[in-house]
Amino acid sequence: MRNHFRKNVFRTTCVIVFCFSALLAGGCAHGTNSIDSDTVNFLIEQAPTNLDPRIGTDSISEHIDGLIFDSLVAHDQRLNIVPDLAQKWETPDPLTYVFHLNKGLKFHDGRPLTSADVKYTFESVLDGSVKTPKAGSFRLIKSIDAPDDYTIVFHLSEPYASFLWDLTKPGIGIVPRDSGADFARHPIGTGPFRFVSATRDEDIVLDRNPDYFGGAADIPHVRFRIVPDAIVRALELRKGTADVAVNSLSPDTVIALQKDADVIVDDQAGTTLQYIALNCEDPILSHREVRQALAYATDRASLIQSLKRGFAVPADSVLPANHWAYESKVKEYNYNPQEAEKLLDAAGYRRGPDGVRFHITLKTSTDQFTRLLAEALAAEWKRVGVALDLRSTEFATFYSDITHGSFQLYMLQLIGGNNDPDIFDYLFNSKKTPPNGANRGHYRNPQLDTLLDQARVEMNQQKRKQILSKIQKLLAVDEPYITLWYADNVVVHRKRLTNIVIPPAGDFDFLDLARLQETKP
Repeated sequence: MRNHFRKNVFRTTCVIVFCFSALLAGGCAHGTNSIDSDTVNFLIEQAPTNLDPRIGTDSISEHIDGLIFDSLVAHDQRLNIVPDLAQKWETPDPLTYVFHLNKGLKFHDGRPLTSADVKYTFESVLDGSVKTPKAGSFRLIKSIDAPDDYTIVFHLSEPYASFLWDLTKPGIGIVPRDSGADFARHPIGTGPFRFVSATRDEDIVLDRNPDYFGGAADIPHVRFRIVPDAIVRALELRKGTADVAVNSLSPDTVIALQKDADVIVDDQAGTTLQYIALNCEDPILSHREVRQALAYATDRASLIQSLKRGFAVPADSVLPANHWAYESKVKEYNYNPQEAEKLLDAAGYRRGPDGVRFHITLKTSTDQFTRLLAEALAAEWKRVGVALDLRSTEFATFYSDITHGSFQLYMLQLIGGNNDPDIFDYLFNSKKTPPNGANRGHYRNPQLDTLLDQARVEMNQQKRKQILSKIQKLLAVDEPYITLWYADNVVVHRKRLTNIVIPPAGDFDFLDLARLQETKP
């Protein structure tokens, strides 16, 4: 079965590469677009849903907002909180945060940014003036004071160690006070690029902000072109009518483009997590030995090579390995089918006459890659006597099922949400079952709940890290998730675009430091 799966993957790869090569020979309908040497043509797969940084939660909206807007704080490559609009801050007590703004900050229209704009931004979210799913992130804010133009004070209703993270860009951006309901039509921020125009289902155009307080970008103009078809995106890069695409091409297409002398593939560590969630209330999966056995039966290294073409690294935690709180010394589940068989026997699930121990069902969306991965898992788990039945539905139905607990196993990705340790509370606290959180598998462990409550209010980072270490070790033993891999950030770009360093979450703010070799003087 394993060899049969590899043959299927090979056939699929051949079909993709053949189609890609054939389209190259036949040309491309989008290939007539002219290239301005001062403009980076950036291909995206879909339009942003809302460029108001208080509202847009999809990845494209937040990535573009990260270029237009700044927030009080940002984060570095190890996901530590660093200054942004605020030059410094203090926490005189666990319920009070005092931020001191940089002086001389200006919005793109020339208006000065003051504490009144910061106060307005958050109060417009909290008082319902802006209808946004982000309101829940700031529910612990009791009041906000602006004692002078450069000082902003947040008062919380209870301690919350991840409060600073909720203030980082691109999750939120500061807007001018009195920004109305139509603000997203022409957003005005303080970021390294300013909004110029947006044409529905076609493009979004940004220009360099020459007065950016962090220093003007080298790139004069960026045009985000909306190209839903992945093959067309690849062709545009190949023909030179586009400059860059980030995490939007299949691994096979990336490998094909690597052969082009004028195209560069930058493969950098990322934080997006591919995982399998298990329903801990299911009669079979409630046994910890079964959950551990399924983890041992999963050959992650083989899957990464076969399906991701090496553009990923195995994951043993929800937190990415570059995170300041990551714990490496946890129970590991290297591929070991013999150990999986022992655990399944010990749990009382012995092979039947047909070699099958039990059937379980994995739910997925209809995404092609996800379905291929599910088929690979079925082949892997059959080796230890587990029959994995696959059920794929369109995303809305799939998501409704998993939020209502109607699953044995499901497969998804965490994109960005695992960059802060509070994700453990959201995913695994017994009090955070839907709709109060994302503990969809109804995992329960009183010891973990106690540790999560401690981590949530511990303000000292080193002490918090020690608590988070215990949390990760405990979860690795209980295995309510099977963590598969962290996907790499894969940037495919033309040679003329240089100096690219992708942030761990795959944000677009690398454009702030990137350079164009053909930029006009």
